[in-house]
Amino acid sequence: MKRLMTSLAVGVAALTIATGVHAGATLDRVMEKKAMVVATNSGWPPQSYLDDSNEMVGFDIDVSKEIAKRLGVEVSFETPEWATLTGGRWQGRYDVGVGSVTPTKARSQVIDFAGIYYYSPYVYVLHKDSTAKSVEDLKGKVIGVETATTSEDFVNRKLEIDAPGLPPIEYKLEPGEVRTFADSMLPFDDLRLGAGVRLDAVIAPEQTALNAIKNGYPLRILEGEYAFREPLVVIAEKVDPEWTAKIGGILEEMKKDGTLGALTTKWYGKDYSTD
Repeated sequence: MKRLMTSLAVGVAALTIATGVHAGATLDRVMEKKAMVVATNSGWPPQSYLDDSNEMVGFDIDVSKEIAKRLGVEVSFETPEWATLTGGRWQGRYDVGVGSVTPTKARSQVIDFAGIYYYSPYVYVLHKDSTAKSVEDLKGKVIGVETATTSEDFVNRKLEIDAPGLPPIEYKLEPGEVRTFADSMLPFDDLRLGAGVRLDAVIAPEQTALNAIKNGYPLRILEGEYAFREPLVVIAEKVDPEWTAKIGGILEEMKKDGTLGALTTKWYGKDYSTD
């Protein structure tokens, strides 16, 4: 973990030198307006979603509000398409992205990583009546994943997490067909119809799967078999290293004082704030 945060800090410092002409632009805007616009997702419980009152709630929402509180600014939320959120070139529409983003090598070319704020194990999710007992039992089966995510990269054996110190990813799964979905809950909606009706399994974050099961989806997690484990980062547009470093410092404070551990436990039932 120390090696990883050092790497992130070095990257931010290098970027500050390379793009000093832009330094402070986002930070100045946020502090002058006393308002921060967060890009996130509106359909990914329990990370971020609309409740019955049409209010944004979830782990990422609470993290965003805490960052804003420590900055002394108000917070509002925008929900762009995932490819837009992770693709950079925001042109000032959003100040920061808090959407459980994985730091991949491709993304590092277009957005800044402010810092890791929690870790997420990805699991194989089955219908409760599925007879599968191991990854080998899913060979040749139909697997569902959310599009433009690390789940899709993993199932296609193209996942490259940009986080030093993590063990290499093992690709044991040999799917027969991969089906992609525009939203994180849509694969579960197909899987709940029955084992093999539309899907045989879904690859998703453990937190999302447990939340679906908690809400009555007739699913189960394949025991003893993580697909992979990933760090999640808060992101920023590649224009203001000073702002990126500011957010990174706040995340470190939240980690050290136990805030991130408390928030992951609140929403996920476990402390996912450390590796």
